[in-house]
Amino acid sequence: MTQKKPEIQIYTDGACSGNPGPGGWGAILIWNGKQKEINGGEKNTTNNRMEMMAVIKALNALKKPCHVKIFSDSALIINAFQKNWITNWIKRGWKKADKKPVENADLWQQMLKAMNPHSVEWIKVKGHSGDPLNERADRLAVEASKKW
Repeated sequence: MTQKKPEIQIYTDGACSGNPGPGGWGAILIWNGKQKEINGGEKNTTNNRMEMMAVIKALNALKKPCHVKIFSDSALIINAFQKNWITNWIKRGWKKADKKPVENADLWQQMLKAMNPHSVEWIKVKGHSGDPLNERADRLAVEASKKW
């Protein structure tokens, strides 16, 4: 009998002052009523890279395989998985439909590796619309960006 994977909720966000510029990412991991907040940043980056790093760092923080619900306000990330863009990018050798290279392929590959042991569900959240956990993830990302 297979054991049921623990279910984790993760809220992620990225922020950048200038694009590119100093950036930060934030994530809130929720399991069994407990919350853990993580964040970090980089000196010279983009908003999309920080949105992606939030997901990667949060998934890498998990110690065992889980069923993960990722809440993100990044249309790029959500669409990449819900609309199967990523599958097509891989089939085309990390090229988009217009034959141009996929931006941040290095981070997409890291994200896929971080997702590997987990089952992941992607949930779109409207940014800056009053969702308290999305707003908190945003504040964590902005805080981290200011350190750079």
